[in-house]
Amino acid sequence: MKLYNSMGPNPHIVRMFAAELGTELRLIDIDLLAGENREPAFLARNPAGQLPALELENGEILAEVTAICEYLDELSTTTLLGDTPIERAQTRMWTRRLDLSICEPLLNGFRYSEGLSIFQSRMITIPEAAEGLKRVAQDRLSWLNQQMADGRQFIVGERLTLADVFLYCMLNFGNSVGQPMSPDHTHIARWYQRMAVRPSADA
Repeated sequence: MKLYNSMGPNPHIVRMFAAELGTELRLIDIDLLAGENREPAFLARNPAGQLPALELENGEILAEVTAICEYLDELSTTTLLGDTPIERAQTRMWTRRLDLSICEPLLNGFRYSEGLSIFQSRMITIPEAAEGLKRVAQDRLSWLNQQMADGRQFIVGERLTLADVFLYCMLNFGNSVGQPMSPDHTHIARWYQRMAVRPSADA
């Protein structure tokens, strides 16, 4: 399978997830800064113009990070979703919570401020919303920190899941674009350090 890959947290999620599964993907790098993902050749594969995109052996394209990761999980003998219906539901619940309440505000906070020069010609941007979105992300991280005060090792308890990979890659990106995590989030900080030393984090 081919993964159309680029800079940024979303491709990192898929690469790290695949590495945890032991799944090898052929990487095809797309120049995001140059807008290669908005050119006809790429849009023919993924009309949404998003990265990453996974090309299957039959030429079919899958986009959207969670859809790609769930597909890879189903092909693998290892699972980061869960072994039972309730475990899979818990993983999806937490991944959804983190995506909507932390990751999307963090990303849009970047797109509307530090990343404005890149994104203002590619999407509707709201610069006046940037600081508020960054505060939302930090507020929801504070909430998550409280949830993790019970001593759990991972987001969904004692098992590594897609939720951990998703949040780690987003927070790693945030650290690099002016949205470092508050030092008050001590429980998340300990979790983050455990994630950072996993070999898959360098994928």
